[in-house]
Amino acid sequence: MKNPAKHPVRSRAVTGAALALAVSVALTACGTEEKKADSAQAGTRADAAKAAPSSPSAAALREPLVATFDGGLHLLDGESLKLGKTIDLPGFNRVSPAGDDTHVMLSTDSGFRALDASAQTLTDIEFKGAKPGHVVRHAGKTVLFTDGTGEVHVFDPAELATGKKPKGRTHTTEEPHHGVAVELANGELLTTLGDEEKRVGAVVLDEDDKEVARSEDCPGVHGEAAAKGEAIALGCEDGVLIYRDGKFTKVESPDAYGRIGNQAGSDASPILLGDYKTDPEAELERPERVSLIDTRTGKLRLVDLGTSYSFRSLARGPHGEALVLGTDGAVHVIDPEQGKVTRTVPAVGAWKEPLDWQQPRPVLFVRDHTAYVSEPGKRKLHAFDIESGEKKASVTLPDAPNELTGVVAGH
Repeated sequence: MKNPAKHPVRSRAVTGAALALAVSVALTACGTEEKKADSAQAGTRADAAKAAPSSPSAAALREPLVATFDGGLHLLDGESLKLGKTIDLPGFNRVSPAGDDTHVMLSTDSGFRALDASAQTLTDIEFKGAKPGHVVRHAGKTVLFTDGTGEVHVFDPAELATGKKPKGRTHTTEEPHHGVAVELANGELLTTLGDEEKRVGAVVLDEDDKEVARSEDCPGVHGEAAAKGEAIALGCEDGVLIYRDGKFTKVESPDAYGRIGNQAGSDASPILLGDYKTDPEAELERPERVSLIDTRTGKLRLVDLGTSYSFRSLARGPHGEALVLGTDGAVHVIDPEQGKVTRTVPAVGAWKEPLDWQQPRPVLFVRDHTAYVSEPGKRKLHAFDIESGEKKASVTLPDAPNELTGVVAGH
């Protein structure tokens, strides 16, 4: 998978075979080379252990963070960034907030798994299925979308505390595809439409699974975000599809091909933040503009950052600020109403987005008033106060972090 602009952000069909090969090679590697690799890795971990603050006990983790690396997970204290447990988990794993103040959902080769991040333990809760994809939190519910089967699972994240697999609404899409689903406050279920070859739009079902709205005017539909007033937006290759108050509306891009595939919303703002790409033939487009979509007026505005960014660069601040981590190493703070960059916060060194979407690159994760920024090239993780730009904490990890998330209660 070389181009995240043209392909799904989760591709398990490719990963499964690749991981099987990688595991086979690792297990059959010659003894000499294996010992060299083990020795080098041990040295790296020892150096990092010296640089990192002492690890707290499992019970001491506050507002835990989870950073993935090749073959496992690092769990950290959200305030001090002190390293807690390291959990071995082979393969390329993805992480998302589960919706409560304890758990994180993992997308693994076998399906979705629940990690008790506070207790630093991998639970037995699992939603099995090929190609687990998007995890969406909205209106007190968490929704899992399994790309390989088209299965949708909706549950109350509070039920994860029981240690048993939550029981909730289930749905299977017309055809399996790389999609996303969200349940609204009134019980309606919005889910994407498509198959393995193409994705075209979305459908909305009532609590009895009766269709109440449909639109097939969203080619390449990908990703979702919710804005103030419960306007749900889906990215398209030619704009954004918005569902609100029982009907769909389309916001067109200013370019014939103006792809918005990743979005970030906020309950504090009616304006959505999205990426923006214009070259359908690019192996990897590195855009320097982001999109702002006003769900009140249906207007789309582009903001030139003067630097590129990646699909892991978008977030929202506590007051609805639009935040973008640029390849210049700074977090660019955008006033969504003005459509202007109001300030920048230097965070990490300059970087370049790798061609392979699964390879590590700096990630921006925001929780409350804190922006967490990873720096995989230096095996570092930093925490910044969003308002002041002050660095609150920093840590050197034993391994280069890839994905980053934390527990986030409330939607």
